[in-house]
Amino acid sequence: MKVVFAGTPEFAAVALRALHEAGFEIPLVLTQPDRPAGRGMQLQASSVKQYALAHGMPVAQPLSLRMDARDPERAAQARAAHEQLQSIDYDVMVVAAYGLILPRSTLDIRPCINIHGSLLPRWRGAAPIHRAIESGDLETGVTIMEMEEGLDTGPMLTMERLPIDPLDTTGSLHDKLAALGGRMIVDALRKMQAGELTAVPQPDEGVTYAAKIGKEEARLDFSLPAAVLARKVRAFNPFPGANGVVDGVAVKFWSAEAVEGSGAPGAVLQADAGGIVVACGEGALRLNELQKPGGKRLKAAEFLKGFSLAGLTFN
Repeated sequence: MKVVFAGTPEFAAVALRALHEAGFEIPLVLTQPDRPAGRGMQLQASSVKQYALAHGMPVAQPLSLRMDARDPERAAQARAAHEQLQSIDYDVMVVAAYGLILPRSTLDIRPCINIHGSLLPRWRGAAPIHRAIESGDLETGVTIMEMEEGLDTGPMLTMERLPIDPLDTTGSLHDKLAALGGRMIVDALRKMQAGELTAVPQPDEGVTYAAKIGKEEARLDFSLPAAVLARKVRAFNPFPGANGVVDGVAVKFWSAEAVEGSGAPGAVLQADAGGIVVACGEGALRLNELQKPGGKRLKAAEFLKGFSLAGLTFN
């Protein structure tokens, strides 16, 4: 079975690796253009591109797949990509966190299936892992689905569930789901080749949307319940990093837990080696790992060595 692969971040690279190691022929890899990254803002290839080039796979990086794009350069690149897709021999396109919309013109060339990190129809959209943790879901999983023009609305081919550990962050859960998705897509393609897969429409009930994470969301509002804030800290780790301001200094929070306590929201109730306990609208939040601008992530005890919180509040 010949597979065109479209994806960009590490979540997708894990799936590409699984397909490659399973012996599928991959005549083309689509990924987003190189982006500036790091302190020096040097152009950096995506995780998918790095893997593809390291294993001799052809790579294309169009700015868009929409041939009707208003920008002439984007439209020209889309036309070139479609000509390339139509000229090569492949059976199916596998898409994982590609980041570009696939228009009808692309979907009509060959069957397209998607690896999505949620139990559809819950958490359609860009940030299903973040939103599942933030909302306190007890489980999530991976859905392999046929693609159509709607946002993650296509019929489902296979699904597997995964419990969310109370200590899971988006980073740790991402890695679990990426591994699961890689295994599932190999299995799904083998079953597809054998004619053993049946597409099932998504149910109409239970639809939720996982909007893209904005940096502004990461600022904690201590008037909210501590349990809600603890989930946000986990959901925004590693990106964009939950944060608050104390004495005019922006501080990031990488590990926290809800505990008993009461006081004016934002007031520091305790600050010692056991953690920094901050009063919330309901209960209190113990901050266990923090980071000052330009500094390293530090356990509370180390953080407090250079940062006195006496009489200060978080806001």
